[in-house]
Amino acid sequence: MKPSLAFDRGTLCLTGIGQTRLPQGLGSDLWQWDKRSLLWRCDALHYTEVLERIGKAGLGVIDTVPRWRDVRWGRINLPVLRTEQNEAVDAWLGSGAGLVIMPTGTGKTEVALAIMKQTAVSTLVVAPVRDLMYQWHQRILRGLNYDAGIIGDNIYDLKAVSVTTYDSAYIHMDKLGDHFGMIVFDECHHLPGRLRRDAAVMCAAPMRLGLTATPERSDGRHVDLEWLIGPKLYEMPLAKARGRTLAEYEVVRIPVHLNPEERARYDSLSRHVRGFMYERRKDQDGYSWEDLCAETCKDPGARRAQKAYFAKQAIEDRAEEKLRVLEDLFRLHADAMVIVFTGSNAMARDVSLRFLIPCLLNHSKKHERRDILEGFARGDYPAIVANQVLDEGVDVPKAKVAVVLGGKSSSRQAIQRLGRVLRKSGSDKAVLYEVVCEETKEEMRSRRRRRNDAYQGTRHRRI
Repeated sequence: MKPSLAFDRGTLCLTGIGQTRLPQGLGSDLWQWDKRSLLWRCDALHYTEVLERIGKAGLGVIDTVPRWRDVRWGRINLPVLRTEQNEAVDAWLGSGAGLVIMPTGTGKTEVALAIMKQTAVSTLVVAPVRDLMYQWHQRILRGLNYDAGIIGDNIYDLKAVSVTTYDSAYIHMDKLGDHFGMIVFDECHHLPGRLRRDAAVMCAAPMRLGLTATPERSDGRHVDLEWLIGPKLYEMPLAKARGRTLAEYEVVRIPVHLNPEERARYDSLSRHVRGFMYERRKDQDGYSWEDLCAETCKDPGARRAQKAYFAKQAIEDRAEEKLRVLEDLFRLHADAMVIVFTGSNAMARDVSLRFLIPCLLNHSKKHERRDILEGFARGDYPAIVANQVLDEGVDVPKAKVAVVLGGKSSSRQAIQRLGRVLRKSGSDKAVLYEVVCEETKEEMRSRRRRRNDAYQGTRHRRI
């Protein structure tokens, strides 16, 4: 029987070759013998490499994997690309698989659409959240005149060109992995997660494009992007875009302090957490926060320490002085559109109720989010507040002032939030205010966020 190559539930199957007859050129490093099905298997990710090895070995194999096809676009309505965007497109076309790294606001989506126009093959676009999935659907419809399929948000509409989320992609990729010749991972720093990486591993698409402004991950798994998608093909530093493609900007750090009541409770909670950790480390050398979290379901003391830690963090997030500073900033920028970023849903609601501005949270319905963003763009709302919804990807109206009242320690979140106000609009200068509680753990998180070159020259100011 002539050997054949097929796709099966996220893997490649090589039949017609016995367990002891695998040609040396195909390599035992990729294949594993499946005793149940009596055939050789490997991850679909290796499809391109497998074809190369088969060709070099001179092995006549019937390839039944590809179910993708050429795509005919309607009337093309894409913008003329800038020089750096053309450089990114050319770099990717020269390889066919890899990462394009460009700052937020420099037009990564236009780069991807231009590449899709050139390749004209069945394509799956993977986005981190539903809002971005629908945004991609609209951009494909508007730019390429193609009504893409949607896989996610309780919809399964498979078409030659489709959009989905990372969560839906890894759930359905065992069925979708042979349908697309190209896969686009938007905000691809999400891909190396333990489960989400299956969206790449189980996909046979030979053409792969990863888009991101900040590929680095705190867990170090960004190194896996090279074998999941491909190498860095184009990287544009923020300094190259500053003042040209993006607006000129400044970052202002404003320190605040806890009031006496907040400070007393904060210190009491800190002592409780430190005391618990100290006692545990007497008996267990190297006892960590992860160990504490693992014990909360069986140890009441660990549970109380964890609750004390979260209560302490809530005091930092919701410090009363932050609201006073925010009020002053609203007065200072009375004629500007302002985006407020918080570190928790509770603080976002506090800001919303205090200043009567719309609040965007992860659980907000998509219609509510759209209405708020459209109202913000029209000028119906002078400001909006969000926790993490606007951190990346979602198209935001051209605001020029952002206020960060709290957040994670990752530089990626800091850069993404800065990018929300960097879209160029005339000669207007953008400004990002970072309001930080002094003498709390928030100081450390602030320092970590500002390690990126984009935050060099941060001014310190008291209000």
